[in-house]
Amino acid sequence: MSFFVSLWQSIFEPGTSPQLIIATHVSFTALLLSLIWLIYSTGIIHFYVLFVIATFLWITVIWFINELKQVKLKSNDELEETTSTATTDTDESKKDIAKTTSSRSSASTSAIKSRKA
Repeated sequence: MSFFVSLWQSIFEPGTSPQLIIATHVSFTALLLSLIWLIYSTGIIHFYVLFVIATFLWITVIWFINELKQVKLKSNDELEETTSTATTDTDESKKDIAKTTSSRSSASTSAIKSRKA
């Protein structure tokens, strides 16, 4: 399988793949080399600032990739099970809240009516 086919397929899978990491590093390297060339040829302060921002962004992306490697990612099936369980729990709690709210509103309505009388 070619590098680009593997890269395209890795987009639809959870986590990081070696192809994605290589593409990320190549992209940031090309960006930083372009900025170095622009700094050399023009000397404009904006390119210095962009170079610093891009460098910090690359460092942050590397840190994030390392954090993803340490965490066990869930598959889509596991996520659906978790979501359906959470939805059921949420629906039950919403019903309880609705009952409490309706009983409070009816009590306050009756208190207002008794004050008017």
